[in-house]
Amino acid sequence: MTPNLSQQEILLYIRAKVNQLLMVMGTSPLRVDELDDYTLIEFDPIGIIAESFQQVINNYNETNQHLSLALDEIRAILDALGAALMVINPHDRIESCNHLALKWLFADSDKTEIVGKLVNEVCFHCSETLMNYRNNPDSNYHITNLFGCDIQLIASKICDGVGNHAKTVMLFTDISHRVQAEEALRIAATAFEVQEGMVITDTEKVILRVNRAFSEITGYSAEEIVGKTPSLLASGRHDKTFYVEMWKSIERTGKWQGEIWNRRKNSEVYPEWLMINAVKNDAGLTTHYVGTFTDVTSRKKAEEEIMNLAFFDPLTGLPNRRLLLDRLKQAIASSTRSTRHGALLFLDLDNFKTLNDTRGHDSGDLLLQQVANRLVTCVREGDTVARIGGDEFVVMLEDLSENVLEAANQTEIVGEKILVTLNQVYHLANFAHHSTPSIGVTLFVEHQGSIDDLMKRADLAMYQAKAAGRNTLRFFDPEMQAVVTTRAAMEADLREAILKKQFLLYYQAQVDSEGYLTGVEALLRWRHPQRGLVSPLDFIPLSEETGLIIPLGHWVLETACLQLSTWAALPHMAHLTVAVNVSARQIHHPNFVDTVLTILDDTGANPERLKLELTESLLVDNVEEVIDKMTVLKEKGVSFSLDDFGTGYSSLSYLKRLPLDQLKIDRSFIKDILTDTNDSAIAKMIVALADSMGLSVIAEGVEIEAQKNFLSNHGCNAYQGFLYSHPLPIEEFEDVVTLLNVSMIRPY
Repeated sequence: MTPNLSQQEILLYIRAKVNQLLMVMGTSPLRVDELDDYTLIEFDPIGIIAESFQQVINNYNETNQHLSLALDEIRAILDALGAALMVINPHDRIESCNHLALKWLFADSDKTEIVGKLVNEVCFHCSETLMNYRNNPDSNYHITNLFGCDIQLIASKICDGVGNHAKTVMLFTDISHRVQAEEALRIAATAFEVQEGMVITDTEKVILRVNRAFSEITGYSAEEIVGKTPSLLASGRHDKTFYVEMWKSIERTGKWQGEIWNRRKNSEVYPEWLMINAVKNDAGLTTHYVGTFTDVTSRKKAEEEIMNLAFFDPLTGLPNRRLLLDRLKQAIASSTRSTRHGALLFLDLDNFKTLNDTRGHDSGDLLLQQVANRLVTCVREGDTVARIGGDEFVVMLEDLSENVLEAANQTEIVGEKILVTLNQVYHLANFAHHSTPSIGVTLFVEHQGSIDDLMKRADLAMYQAKAAGRNTLRFFDPEMQAVVTTRAAMEADLREAILKKQFLLYYQAQVDSEGYLTGVEALLRWRHPQRGLVSPLDFIPLSEETGLIIPLGHWVLETACLQLSTWAALPHMAHLTVAVNVSARQIHHPNFVDTVLTILDDTGANPERLKLELTESLLVDNVEEVIDKMTVLKEKGVSFSLDDFGTGYSSLSYLKRLPLDQLKIDRSFIKDILTDTNDSAIAKMIVALADSMGLSVIAEGVEIEAQKNFLSNHGCNAYQGFLYSHPLPIEEFEDVVTLLNVSMIRPY
């Protein structure tokens, strides 16, 4: 049963309910003056309450619409920012996420498949990171999504009205570009501190930044150089045009590189290899310039050293042959254009070898250095003084007169000055030395031949100066060229003759005092296909100069030993010896002894039937070596004869040490032995000397009986010459021996 309420109680109840509704609606309670009891009774309370509920609903819908719009705005903002959003409840279940979260974290899964699920069920590849972040939101986490991008995670807790954890909002941002940019900056910073100097300027060339290498190379610290322009480093070696062209290139192509000379803080000028690049923005406008440079001082020094080694003589500092030839080529071209003469002077120091042998190579080097210094003082600055090897120097004069006689006179003046200057006393270490040069000169203008021809002309003229008595100057004689040309042709023919075996041996008899045949001398002949037999006087000296005497001498020795082996089987010739001439160049060859022994072994010749004839010239150099080689062969049975004795230089102290068997009197003493008292005296002396040394003696060039009788009367009992036999080829020689068997072969 409902209690009976007074009207006043009912009014109070209604007013309380109305105010309660107003508060729910967000409206202040009604005051009594706004709604008195009469009005409250007059109006329908139920209607008022219903109307109030409708207003609450309307307000709720409006608020919900505003919230929905705000949420859409937030989602749009997050999408525009490229951020992924995920909301997680306290039970680790996903309440909401935007489409970027679905794409980045859930491989474009449908939202219905994600919402309501536990994080570790659907986001297993990053669940640990997500949960750690949710539990410790103050930490900084990066994760990697399915596409390999770097994702930064920021979380925020949302609490309810009483402070309890209600939700966790997680915001994911793709920071891949930022990470890449940071990495690029780190790389750039590292690259900026490389060994090369680097400088960055603005478009006004004002320096903004330099690296450590810049300071190390230039000596300027960053504080000293920033704000300045690179012109502070200018060395003064480049003119204004150089820099103008450099910047034109940069403006046109965006870059420039090349060698430039700059100045350090300590005023030292140094070379550097510089590269400048223009930095442009997206609009194609230049914003900065970056210069990178390397100090190439060490490289330049190394290049200079290599250049010096390649083009300069290390002893004297003068140009060497290579540089001389290069300058000569240019001088010839210049002479052709200007029609002015040039000149080459070849210098050779007289008796330089004697200084080296007696005082040592150090003294020789000192002399060469002093000669070089003196030569430089004798010529103009534009002329060239070169050392081309040994004691040979070349002076090249340019820009002489167009008139050949005047040019020759100008050259002779320089040559005479050189003669006078080089004739002065040299002070070498602790002794004084006198040296003279022989100078050969050739002029050139509009030269059409080779450089080698020009050099040979000066060389020939120099040898002509030596032949004229040394310490003099000679100009090239064109007639000498004919001799040289003939010599060159003969050398070529000689080489071909060795290959084609155009040589043969002639044999000349050697007899004793009774006229019996004791042996022969093998004499080389050249049967030229066009010129017939060529005299040994024409090709033997040439073969020695060119070194062809080595293969030629090998053939002679081998052929003679083969003949010895053949004669060993013939009773009337088995006793014969064969004399073979050996030059100084042959015996000084390192393989000489081995060559002789090998030939004897290969041919089967009896060493005791082989006689090697040596010349006095071998006694000039390395006598000890000669004695050692002769001794080895002597022990094998080979005998030795000293040929042309009396015509050269022989030291008796050396002569008595040589293991000789025989002395041979030269034909030059035999020719006039009957009329020239000097020749006869020399012949008698040689015989007496041989006798005192226990040596046999033989005379060559015996042509008449009277010569033979004179020699016999004075103790010479062996002879060779036309009186007994001309040199004959083997067939003719053997025929003569057979025909004269009774008269020439001693019965045994």
